[in-house]
Amino acid sequence: MSISRRDLLIGSAAIAAGASVSLLFFKPQYHEVRRATRSRVAILHVEKYSQNLFDILLAGIRLFPLDVRGKNVVLKPNLVDYAPGNTINTDPLLVVAAAECFRRLDAKQVVVGEGPGHQRDTQLVLSESGYEPILRESGIRFIDLNRDNLVRVNLGASYTQLKHLWLPRTVVEADFLVSMPKVKTHHWSGVTLSMKNMFGVVPGSKYGWPKNILHWSGIQQSILDACATVPIRFVIADAIMGMEGNGPINGTPRPLGNVVLADDPVAADATCARLMGFEPDRLIHIHQAAKFLGNSSPELVDQVGETLQRPEVPFRVVPEFEFLRQKGV
Repeated sequence: MSISRRDLLIGSAAIAAGASVSLLFFKPQYHEVRRATRSRVAILHVEKYSQNLFDILLAGIRLFPLDVRGKNVVLKPNLVDYAPGNTINTDPLLVVAAAECFRRLDAKQVVVGEGPGHQRDTQLVLSESGYEPILRESGIRFIDLNRDNLVRVNLGASYTQLKHLWLPRTVVEADFLVSMPKVKTHHWSGVTLSMKNMFGVVPGSKYGWPKNILHWSGIQQSILDACATVPIRFVIADAIMGMEGNGPINGTPRPLGNVVLADDPVAADATCARLMGFEPDRLIHIHQAAKFLGNSSPELVDQVGETLQRPEVPFRVVPEFEFLRQKGV
């Protein structure tokens, strides 16, 4: 097997970051190519979390040819834990605005589902993060994916040795799954965006906290297997206030003033990485997912909404991920 210098550099950087990446990791290990010919991404300028999020978000969603009429929509936010004064989670106002948008577009039902990875008491996270009252007031049902009924599903790729996953019935039976990440750095995967957000659909009741079996199987590999198995139909990324440094919990708030929408999780994550000042192709899971799940190259993405503005100063990262910063930035 021949490996290009580019692949070797990417692999070496991942190893230096503590990822368990072998040469075999670079062989194709997906079962089918689901990458569309072209993808669409919209960057919406949003300065703050406010009640007019619904109007902004609905206008942005209408830039895509979505049809959710009569469909069961599951919104999957990033709801990890709670720390006063920190921006750990997808803001609940954005989640409620998204739910109202899909209701307006005649979805059969819209629910919010998450399986927190760090805190076993999901009800505590809901209460302390502000989710519980705002979801209740809006009449939106929440499903604890850590404790939902489970269905055995064969993996759509073989980057790990797991062969199958036991997944929440709510996710398996969803017609339209929306990943709603908080744009953050991550001390183990470099970034946590729409694809890494899928760790939350893997039930803690079966795989432990913080989804230990996935970590033992390799974080980058598990991201790819999970996303190949659970298709993300749409992305609404909370980049209004992100997090840099020692994310996903102990980082520092970093304002970006954007919401990123996409019909392709790979294109969404590549765009968010560029907004953070990173080179997406240096992130193993984005680099590999671009081969079969979506498009990371700007030439294959139709950019609408605001122009992508790279920051003058890239997001801070832990030392192991300094290689993500773009040259000349």
